[in-house]
Amino acid sequence: QVQLVETGGGLVQAGGSLRLSCAASGYIFGINTMGWYRQAPGQERELVATITSGGATNYADSVKGRFTVSRDNAKNTVYLQMNSLKPEDTAVYYCNANVIGRRTYWGQGTQVTVSS
Repeated sequence: QVQLVETGGGLVQAGGSLRLSCAASGYIFGINTMGWYRQAPGQERELVATITSGGATNYADSVKGRFTVSRDNAKNTVYLQMNSLKPEDTAVYYCNANVIGRRTYWGQGTQVTVSS
């Protein structure tokens, strides 16, 4: 079994910063792509950023220049540094991991609230 645990969410004022972490544990030989997604109330889940095992990154246009995704392959952990936060960034943030030889797993989500 594989588990993903997200930490680092919370309440922040507009213009502030937060750093999310997501650690994968369990029966893991390796992880291909890891990513962050978010879902605001009444909206569909959307991609925020992804990162491959080699470090190639992809970002949603809405977060480019403000968010940075990174990972520590030795720790099976992915991070999301969020700067210049806006009220429209308010959502539940989920991480996922495409585990080699298995499937894609999701975390339970962490709430990020940005006040204006």
